[in-house]
Amino acid sequence: MTYKLVPYKELNPTIGKGVYLADNVIIAGDVKIAENASIWFNSVVRGDVAPVTIGQNTNIQDGTIIHTSRFDGPTNIGSNITIGHLALIHACTIEDNAFIGMSSTIMDKAIIEEYGFVAAGSLVTPGKIIKKKELWAGRPAKFIRNITDEELEFMKDNVRNYLELANNYK
Repeated sequence: MTYKLVPYKELNPTIGKGVYLADNVIIAGDVKIAENASIWFNSVVRGDVAPVTIGQNTNIQDGTIIHTSRFDGPTNIGSNITIGHLALIHACTIEDNAFIGMSSTIMDKAIIEEYGFVAAGSLVTPGKIIKKKELWAGRPAKFIRNITDEELEFMKDNVRNYLELANNYK
């Protein structure tokens, strides 16, 4: 594997049991990744100015950038979450079981509550709160509707599929 764990000052990444880090991933500074999470090709997670936490079974897909803010604080990402390819996640909170679509941007102090669904290409502006089981889309993102049972199952399936994919790469 050619991933990099990069210390920042005296801050070192902490990687849980069973975590999969794909080639060209960079994890820097105060980053804690819980068991069985996966960080996919060419993603960057920087905990240099504030901490980043990533919960168990969460998948961070290819080309995603996760950072924090000196002014607005840490980035907290819960468990059983999918963050799609090329997402930008900055100084925000994403609660358990949420789904962040490809190429979405989640900005400072935004909160995505449990089972919140952000559609691909969306821009969640600073301080926005996406409530439990809501679907938001657009640039800027706006409430569309509550998620369906089918979408809820899709979210769960995606987490299971990425756990299997990660195990196949190990």
